[in-house]
Parts: sequence; structure tokens; C-alpha cells
Amino acid sequence: MQGAQRNSLRLLQWMMAASLALPIALFVFTSTISYTSTKDIADREIERTLDVAHEHALKVFETIDRSLAELNEVVHGLPDEIIRSREPALHRRLKRLTDALPQLKSAWIFDANGKSLVNSLASPPPDLSFADRDYFYAHVDQNIGTFVGAALTPRPPYQGARFFGMSRRREADDGSFIGVIQASVLPEYFESFYARIGSDPGSFFAMGRTDGVVLTHFPRLDRDFRLDPTGPVGRQIAAHPEHGLITIAWPSDGIERRVGYRRVAEYPIYVSAGLETSAIRARWLATMGQHLVFGIPATALLFLLLALAFRRTQHLHAEATARREAEEALKHSQRLEALGQLTGGVAHDFNNLLTVIRASVDLLNRPQLSDERRQRYINAIADAVARAAKLTSQLLAFARRQTLKPEVFDVGERMQSLHDMLATLLGPAIEIGIRLPTEPCLVKADAGQFETALINMATNARDAMQGKGRITFAVQAAATIPDTLVHVSGSHDLAGGDGFVSVAVSDTGIGIPAARLGRIFEPFFTTKQVGQGTGLGLSQVFGFARQSGGEVTVESEVGQGSTFSLYLPRVPTDLLPRQAPNTAPAVAGSGMSVLLVEDNIELANFAADGLTELGYSITLVDNAADALAELTMDAERFDVVFSDVVMPGMTGLDLARAIRDRGIRVPIVLTTGYSQALSQDGAAGFDLVQKPYSIEELSRVLHRAARLRPVRDGAAE
Repeated sequence: MQGAQRNSLRLLQWMMAASLALPIALFVFTSTISYTSTKDIADREIERTLDVAHEHALKVFETIDRSLAELNEVVHGLPDEIIRSREPALHRRLKRLTDALPQLKSAWIFDANGKSLVNSLASPPPDLSFADRDYFYAHVDQNIGTFVGAALTPRPPYQGARFFGMSRRREADDGSFIGVIQASVLPEYFESFYARIGSDPGSFFAMGRTDGVVLTHFPRLDRDFRLDPTGPVGRQIAAHPEHGLITIAWPSDGIERRVGYRRVAEYPIYVSAGLETSAIRARWLATMGQHLVFGIPATALLFLLLALAFRRTQHLHAEATARREAEEALKHSQRLEALGQLTGGVAHDFNNLLTVIRASVDLLNRPQLSDERRQRYINAIADAVARAAKLTSQLLAFARRQTLKPEVFDVGERMQSLHDMLATLLGPAIEIGIRLPTEPCLVKADAGQFETALINMATNARDAMQGKGRITFAVQAAATIPDTLVHVSGSHDLAGGDGFVSVAVSDTGIGIPAARLGRIFEPFFTTKQVGQGTGLGLSQVFGFARQSGGEVTVESEVGQGSTFSLYLPRVPTDLLPRQAPNTAPAVAGSGMSVLLVEDNIELANFAADGLTELGYSITLVDNAADALAELTMDAERFDVVFSDVVMPGMTGLDLARAIRDRGIRVPIVLTTGYSQALSQDGAAGFDLVQKPYSIEELSRVLHRAARLRPVRDGAAE
């Protein structure tokens, strides 16, 4: 201990010296890394912004292109005289088009001389020729598809904002030129869009033609501008015609920018987006300034703290040692107490069940036993096994490690079906009241565990009334869990997006003192006499509620009774499945081949013997590796694989995934009494049989799984 203290003091001295030298070196290193990172972040922002600008431009040009094609179809084959005679109707159509598309200023249909037959601005159109406009004369000699012109100023008497034209050639049936269809596109529409997406300081956008003519520019220019194809930007585009990212002094204003560009599909158009390099440097300086603002005081404070720590190290070591010793003693005490509760509770109940089983086996071995008595002892063994499985299920539910089988069911209907069983369970001295809702209250949970939780709450209520009184079961929909109740299950994420279904069990018993409310859901905590209960009933309710995404609450007053409320997430009514009950007995194998993988030889022989008697053909292996080797050698001879999950080495779940990953088309059925992997991740889409299982249940599951794969020689359909 003294050597450790001396080393700590020496370390603190070195740390005091390093607290001054290291921040300086770290600041220089961080500055370099930060500058590179800031530039990389800026490049990614530019790329993302360029994606948005490119997508926007593509949609605009495609929309206008489709509109021009539709207009061309409308007037295709019509002589100019017919178009002029229909001018009012066509004018209204063009006006509706431009009103619907904010990027358009106007739409035009020209004759072969460049005169407007119809436009969206004036009806009838003035007798003017537009044959000198680029969007017209570009189509006279040949069909060039869609043409995108330069930015132009409206010709009187037309007024308004500048525009650039998108146009298509009008052709007669013989391919001769008969006019042009044109749409006037507003550059300010793009500039307004760029202003919205380019809110960061130093943002830049431009859109231009492949010949260098700039159509839109943000920040907005007050003059026409054309890029020199032989300049830096033109050479970069020529080298990388589709897209690129460069740092350049932009020719229009000389400001250095980081600029990305991209061509707009098949159109002769490029869009670009960028940031001023000064803005990128400003970001970096702001980041480093924050480091300095916090770094300098932090360094000074660190030095002072190290000086204080140097003086108090011995005292802190002593306190830490004493605290560790106390914590270890407390943990050791808690482990002993929990181990004693667990051992005593489980051993008591399981010894009772084992006594029943052992006594029944001894009696079955007696000679000249009547059939009636033999059946009675067999039933006693089966009942003891079922009770042992239920006890294990309760333990796993409390630990929240049980693999539940959720299904959608109506809580009201399930409550009503349990009435007779509850009456038998509670006895004639208990008056039962049930209040059910008029509307369906559906939940998705394990129905068996739900019934167990309900029986446990009812039994707890009966014992609280000493077997005499009234128990009321109330089912209702609840939007939320009331804050006025005591949430004994603790805070956790609730899955009640559609609200909850509340199942309240109220009794007229003695009530619960406030001092005990915090312990009633602990495992094996009970106020009953020895031998009258395990203390697992309410803990099962606790575990079931938590694992099902719900909550359990309690409201109690001494002498007035208690109300336990189980809240489960509600689901929509359209999720209720409509299935006929399956009451079928064991299904004959009819030669069906099963690869049985089980490391417990007694259990493996039990399953193999039972299935063999039903006509199944069994191949038994005791590990997953041998099973995989059998399947790799000849998978076609097996109709289904039945594997335990918990095995040494490769687990059954690993085996199932390996079979699926290798493309072996054999159905897989898993079995387990408990698996940590399954409790966390579920059965991963594979059929699952819970232990303990009966041969009848196993045969039905295997037969159902194998029906998805044809059996050889017509053994199954």
C-alpha cells in the first residue's frame, strides 16, 4: 500500500509538469487535424448540397420537357390556321400550365416564321417575329431535341423578369420544319431555391450550359456572365465531364471557393454548389477559438487540482480502500441472502414434486397393479411434471429470460373463459365479480403466461382475505398508466403506442402496509406460513409485465383491501387472427425422416423411441458438428431437423443459421427449456418447442414443419 502511494505521488509530480507541456503540443496537433477535418466536412456538405441542387434541376427540366412534349402532341398535325382558330382555348391551356409550374414565365407555340400562334401571356398574341431568338433559330436546320437557350430580356410589349428558353422543334409528317414550341424558364426561380438551401455564410450556387453560358448565379449577378472553356473551370470540366470538386477563384467575382459541379443527366447543363474558402477557415478558427476559451482555463485549473491532489492522495487512498472493503462485505452479504432464498424456495417445491414422482414410480413397480391405480400414478407423475415446468416458467419469467410465445387475443374473452376455473380455484366462500368492456381489448402477449399471472394475482387476493370475501376482476382500455398508482416494477421503456389494456384485481382483504410495498414482487418474499407458498406468484406477474412491454401497479390501504393492475400494450383490432383450434392428437410419421440432434442421451432416446413408435425414421447425433456433416453429405434424405438449442460447442441456433446460410433446404425445429440467446433475440424465425414437451406435441410440430418440403416416395403431401 505504501509503495502504491509513493508511486501515486511521483506520478502526480510528472502530471503537473505534463499538464502544461501536453496541452501546447496537443493544441498544435489538434489544429492540424481540425483543419483537415473541417475541410472534409465542408466537402461533404458541398456534395450533399450539390445532390439537392442537381435533383431539383433535373426534376425542373424533366417537368418542362414533358410539358413541351405534351404540347407538341396537342398541336401535332394541325395546320397553323387551325391552331389560330383554336387560339383562345389553347391560350387558356398554356396559361393553366404556367400557373401550375412556378418555374415558368410563359409558354409559346411559334409558326415557321417565328411568329407566335399562341402564348400564355396575351390572347390574341401581337404580330411579332421571334425568329432571331436562339430558342427558335436553333431548330430551323435540324432536329436537335430539347434546346436550352441563354438568358434573355423580354421583348416589348412583353415585360417582366429575364428568362432562358427551353424549346422543341415542330415537324410535319414529312419531317419538315413548321415551327417551335417554347417555354420561358425563370432564373430567379432557381436563385430563390438556392437562397433557401444555401443559408450558410459563403454559400455559392450556379447553373450553366456546357458552352460556359451561366444561366443562374447565387449570389445573384447584375450582368450576363460566361465561363471561358479554356480557363481553369473549363479545363477541369473537360478532364472530368460528369462531376468534380475544385478550389478556384471564381471568375465572376474573384472570390476563392471550394466548388463542386455535376452534369444534369442528358441535358447540356451543369449545376454547381460551393463554399467560400474564407468561410471554411472561419469555421476552423471558431472551433480552435472554442478550444482556447475552454483549454486555457481548463489547463490552469488542472494544474491547481493536481497540486491539491498531490497533498490529499494518501487520504483518498485510505478512503477508497475502506469503501471497497465495505462494498465487498455488503455484496457478499447480499449474495448469501439471495442464495439462501433461492435455494430454500426452489428446493422445497422441487423436493415435494420429486417425492410425488418417486413414490408414483415405486408404486408402478409393484406387481399385480390394477389398471385404474396404474393410470392414477401415471397421472400423478404427469401432474408433478407440469407443476415443475410451471415453477421453472415462473422463475424464468421473473428473471425476464423466458422465451415467450406472443399471440394476439382479446383480454375480455380470455377473462370470461377463465371464470369457471377461477371459481374452482378461489372456493365457494369467495364472491367473484367480473366487469368486462363492451369493445374488444386486444393485446399481443403470451396467453399462457397471462393466465398464470391472472391466477397468481387471484390466489394472492384470496390468501389476503383468508379465503372469505369478494374479488373483482375489471378489464378496461387505458390511454396511459395513472400517475397516482404505485409503480412497483420500476421505470422502463413502455410499448403502449396504442394505449394499454388494464386488468385490475381488487380484494376486500387486510391490505398491504406501505413498508412492504417495495418488496412484494421480490422472488420468494412471502408473508405466508412455511409450506403455503413459494413467494414466486407476484414475481411472475412482475416478470411477465416487464417482458411483455407493460407495467404492474398496486394500490392498497390497510384494512380496506388491495388492487393489483396489470397493464399490457394494446394492439389494433384488425390484428386478431382467426384460427380454428387444433385438437389433433399425435401425427403418424409415415416414414418421415428426422435428424435428431440432442446431447442428453436419455432425452434423445426418449424422443427417438416415441417418434419411432409413431412411424418416424430417426437419425440420432449428439452434437451440431456431426449433424452438419450429415446434412452436407446428403441433405435430401432428411425431411426435418429437430435440434436442442443448448449444446457444447456449436449451439442449436448456430446450427440452424449454418443450415440456412449454406442453402440447405431442410425445415428446422428447435427445442429448449431455457436459452439466453433465444430470450434476447427470439427464435430467429425457426419453429420452437418448449421443454418439457410431449411426444404428441412434438409430432404435430415436426409434421407441420415438414409439410413445407415434399417427402420421398409420396409419404407426405
